[in-house]
Parts: sequence; structure tokens; C-alpha cells
Amino acid sequence: MDLVTEILPLMALLVSLGAVAGFLAGLLGVGGGIILVPGLYAVFNFLQPSMGFDVTHLMHLSVGTSLAIIIPTGFSSTLAHHKRGSVDFNLVKMIGGGIIVGVIFSTWVVQGLDALSMKMIFASAILVLAIIMIANPSRFQISTEGPKQPFSSLAGFVIGGLSTLIGIGGATLSVPYLSLHGVPMHRAVGSASAMGLVIAVPAAIGFMIIGSGQNNLPPFSVGYVNFMAWIAIIPVSVSVAPLGVRVAHKMSVTRLKVIFAIFMMAVALNMWRKILLGE
Repeated sequence: MDLVTEILPLMALLVSLGAVAGFLAGLLGVGGGIILVPGLYAVFNFLQPSMGFDVTHLMHLSVGTSLAIIIPTGFSSTLAHHKRGSVDFNLVKMIGGGIIVGVIFSTWVVQGLDALSMKMIFASAILVLAIIMIANPSRFQISTEGPKQPFSSLAGFVIGGLSTLIGIGGATLSVPYLSLHGVPMHRAVGSASAMGLVIAVPAAIGFMIIGSGQNNLPPFSVGYVNFMAWIAIIPVSVSVAPLGVRVAHKMSVTRLKVIFAIFMMAVALNMWRKILLGE
């Protein structure tokens, strides 16, 4: 099978995934990683028999690629929020130190995790994130004075560490944390976008480094980041996201988020079913 024949089906599936991820991100305001990681895993797993690459590291590759995709999309989002004055860089600095330590720690941990462990962590994490989405803790406040140290560094460590393990930008965790501490929603969302960059840049670099010695990865992979997926997904995802935003303005986003959270639960439970059955 020649390279062009191998790449065409991969590109078609990745472009389709990018469209779905972009639309849902615009529709629901969720980070793409929640959608991209299982989607990338499914695409790579589907193509593995014909392309012959090693399945052992597909979960690592999916997480690393998702983190790399977050960089340009997160930069665009942060810039847009910054123009509207909704990025609080003091908050980003306060929590960012803990985030970076969490990213470094989790990148080190990932080196020792096998595919099964990565699947178990991802399935458990998205189940928890789905519950957070349904509970909508942003409705509540435990403080009106804003986040304080040293707890914010600990929160940053958890946000950065967990986000790195499962390939997300962390907004599902950081927005509720900021809102609970009295940060207005628009400033919480904007600041969370910037925190996503603090997560994604070192995490993506880390995944490229720790995967650099692996062989039999899909074409155009640098460590655990596949740049074919990166190139295919970003343009279509960014282009389709505004369509999701327009649809969202015509529908009940709260109800849609609950539906999506239930879908996330179903995905998580199905992953656990396969894990327990050894599929």
C-alpha cells in the first residue's frame, strides 16, 4: 500500500472528526479534548490493521495530539477574550505555577503508564467531568474575594495534572473553580482559555519528548503527537465552531450540556465495559 493510499482515509476521518469537535465546542462551549481524545483513538484504532502501526501507544498518541491541537485553538480563543478584556492575567499567574508543576508531574507519570491504565484514567475522568457538567457548580460561590494562595497553587496542580493525563485544556475544571471563588463568568471563561495554553504548550512538548523513542507510530508522528491529525483537524474545527455558536443561540444550551454530559457518561461506561471484558 503506497503512502497516498494510506493517508487519504486517515485525512478524511480526521477532517470529519475536526468538524464534529468544532461544532460541539461551539455549540456547548466545551473544550475539544473531551471529544478529540476518544475520536482520535477511534480513528487510529480503525486504521491500524491497514497501516500496521503499533496499537500499544494509541491512547498516548491521542492524548498528546489533542494537547497539541489545543495550542492554536486556545491561542485564538485567548486573544478573542483578551480583546474583550475578559482575561485576568493575575489569576493566570497565580494558578499557572501550580499548573506547570502538575503538567510536568503528569508527563513524567505518563511514561510509566500502559494503554490500559491510560484508558482507565480517561474513562474515570470523563465520568467525573460529566457529573461536574450536570451539577453546574458555577452556579454557586464559596467566596466573593477571588482565589487565594496557597490553595490556588494546589488547584492549579490538580487542573494541570489531570488535564495532561486526559488531553484537555482544563476549562471544565478551571471555570467552576474560578466561579466558586467569585470570579465573574466572562472573566472565568477568558482566564481559563489562557490557562489552557499554560497546560497545552508544555504538555504537548512533553508528549513529543517522551514518545520520541517509539517506533511504528502512524505517519507524520513526532513522539506522541501526530501532525497529520494536527493539520487536518485545526482548520475545519476552527471554521465549523462558529456554526455551533449560531445554533446554540437558538437552543437551550443548559439542556444540551446535560444531554452531552449523559453522552460522556455513556462513553465512559462503555470504555469501562470493554476494559472489564478485556476487549
